[in-house]
Amino acid sequence: MFRTTLARSRKARAGTDLLCERVYRPLAQLVVLALLPLRVPPPAVVLAAGATGVAGAVELARGHLVVAALLIQLKTVLDNADGQLARLAGRVTLLGRYLDSECDLVVDAALFAGLGWYAGAPVAALVGFAALTAVLSVNFNVERLYRGAAVSVPDAQGLTLFLQRVYAVSYGWQDRLVERFAESRLRGASDEVRAAYHDRLTVVVLANMGMTPQLAAFGVCIAVGHPLAFVWVLAGELGLVALLVLRRETLRSGAVLQGQPGGIT
Repeated sequence: MFRTTLARSRKARAGTDLLCERVYRPLAQLVVLALLPLRVPPPAVVLAAGATGVAGAVELARGHLVVAALLIQLKTVLDNADGQLARLAGRVTLLGRYLDSECDLVVDAALFAGLGWYAGAPVAALVGFAALTAVLSVNFNVERLYRGAAVSVPDAQGLTLFLQRVYAVSYGWQDRLVERFAESRLRGASDEVRAAYHDRLTVVVLANMGMTPQLAAFGVCIAVGHPLAFVWVLAGELGLVALLVLRRETLRSGAVLQGQPGGIT
């Protein structure tokens, strides 16, 4: 039963987040199986995950590092549980999608504020927050473009409409920026060139730089007493993203040459 429900609750993705799939999703499924008979609404789990993450940020600022690290991992388990619960119960909603994204952003901001307070390094914390946001945005949008999914703004009303507008301010511009950059490199390109540019390896690598691995790495840095080291981890990730971008340019150029008369075949 456990494996069956875990498979049914899986979100279809082009790339596999190995840490999430092997560790956090199975743990989250235990939470889901406990909540499913109680008919707990998935947005309540989203809010619980957000509250747990903010509590972790407070404990980080207070210098209670082990407690902070554990709370951050609990937040990750709950963060996975809300989506799994929604899919398993057939209660996936637009409101839940926006609420989840915006709670993640609030938690990330709180964690880096806590880091800046604890380490006395507000500038480094701000740089870290910007770097994490950039990596996660690239991860989300590269996977989306690989699948050929366009940015959509479904009709909404009430609280969902409010959250939709908050999303537009917080994330919408990032989605458009990544999409416009990709289109600027592919304007007038053939289907073959587009396929070469939106390559699977990039998607797979970035999938393992998602929220779950990020908070796991942050938790390790906190637990060993060097939370500021996570900023350096993020700097390395930005370097890796830059290398992936250069690789995609090479793939695009190679595909263009192959498509030209007299070019490589």
